[in-house]
Amino acid sequence: MSVELIHGVPGVPDYSKQEFAEKQAEYCLLIPIINEGERILTELDRIQKAGVNKLCDVILCDGGSTDGSMQENGLRKRGVNTLLTKLGPGKQGAQLRMGLHYALGRGYEGILTVDGNNKDSVESVPLFLEKLKQGYDLVQGSRFIRGGLAVNTPPSRYAAVRLIHAPVISLTAHQWFTDTTNAYRAYSRRYLADPRVAPLRDVFMNYELLAYLSVRATQLGYKACEVPVVRAYPKTGKTPTKISGFKGNSALLQVLWNNLCGKYNP
Repeated sequence: MSVELIHGVPGVPDYSKQEFAEKQAEYCLLIPIINEGERILTELDRIQKAGVNKLCDVILCDGGSTDGSMQENGLRKRGVNTLLTKLGPGKQGAQLRMGLHYALGRGYEGILTVDGNNKDSVESVPLFLEKLKQGYDLVQGSRFIRGGLAVNTPPSRYAAVRLIHAPVISLTAHQWFTDTTNAYRAYSRRYLADPRVAPLRDVFMNYELLAYLSVRATQLGYKACEVPVVRAYPKTGKTPTKISGFKGNSALLQVLWNNLCGKYNP
């Protein structure tokens, strides 16, 4: 399968796409990753075992992994539909913009996202799809509602989400959400394609896009809800996260403030 380059699109980082199969579903699952190694491969195995890749097309949004985990044979074997590789600048937000550009262009009716570090209950995908089919436009996964489960969550992370991030996002969104740093969520096509949302903008380079999309739906009158999920951190070893230290947490607080003030609105 040949690799095609996508470049020069306003608001979208340059990227390459490698399609292992044709579009097969109404929905897709975007997984932003970079050097997740065995974690992403294990997650893909779980996705395949649960039959999730039969319900939605699995699309990897790679930030430029160098750990060998993105080998074509291994991805094909695990049921991956498409591999996108970011070539332009930016981190998580740029990876998501790349994925959204591709998914919207391919005509998906709904787009799910989940981290690629094997912390989330990918088996819960049907819950998100059910809500999209019921007419919801933003479906947020939560480990803190009934039926959800938080496993080995670091105390500092738990406190930050429950006492700072969730209240501020909820205030901005005018609707209560409980697990707002969780990237396990789903969006309707009509929400993402609304010009009042306009997610494909260069202002979203890092963690801004997740915060923005958490609040813009209900601000504009779209329907939003939460579904229960499991998020499990390993018992020992380094916590798999892209946000850590004073610098990372300070940047997250700045994003919350800018979002509250409406600075990301088009």
